Amino acid sequence: MRSPRPRTIYIARHGETDWNRRGRFQGRTDIPLNDAGRAQARALAERLASLQIGAVAASDLLRARQTAEIVAETLAVPLVHIEPDLRERGYGVFEGLTREECVERYPEAWNAFPRAEPPLAEPRSEVVQRFTRGMIRIVETVAVERPRLLVVSHGAAMRAFLEGALGLSVPPVPNATAYEVVHDGRAFVEARFLGD
Repeated sequence: MRSPRPRTIYIARHGETDWNRRGRFQGRTDIPLNDAGRAQARALAERLASLQIGAVAASDLLRARQTAEIVAETLAVPLVHIEPDLRERGYGVFEGLTREECVERYPEAWNAFPRAEPPLAEPRSEVVQRFTRGMIRIVETVAVERPRLLVVSHGAAMRAFLEGALGLSVPPVPNATAYEVVHDGRAFVEARFLGD
């Protein structure tokens, strides 16, 4: 019986949006890239060019899809999969607000965050389960013929996955930065930050 083949998958956060620039919690809100974000996506592709990535996949939110499209075009590889399970976590009552607005409108919830979830937010444990499910789907389908794949997703969801599934301690993920993740054919076993 053949042993499962290891896969190397790169996970990148999307480029900047106007809400990123203004410090707003985006969550599930579908915000497009701004000009800086599009430039970041091109720079991300150039940084990854030596890694022999064969295809790109993305979350279904616009900012991730746009980043993936720019990277795929720059690297001359196909965008082969859109995965809803890789979208950003929902931030509940914080969504669309700046930190200052959160303090003003929801002072108790802000003081408890991030130890406690904001009201109506997607629980972190569910984000980990959902993101892991999406990554496994990609490993078992899209990555079968393309062992080096780039997945474009979102900072908080990526962080939850890397910490929850791999046990890492991960700082906030900057726009258009990437992690290399190894799946040994049975599970995700290691990850490392590729720099910015």
